[in-house]
Amino acid sequence: MITLHIPNVSCGHCKATVEKAIYSLDPKAGFAFDMAERHVTLNSSADMAKVQAALGPPCQ
Repeated sequence: MITLHIPNVSCGHCKATVEKAIYSLDPKAGFAFDMAERHVTLNSSADMAKVQAALGPPCQ
């Protein structure tokens, strides 16, 4: 499990975009959002470098 900080996530549309990017790499991924902190905790078998690339900068 990994937690990523995604500072640009601020609304439901942003969240849906992140979900789509994650599911495109791992359809069985599990994740939880903390919108207040702008974090996503991800449980996935996908390569994390690919996840970060799919989410784009400034994903950390």
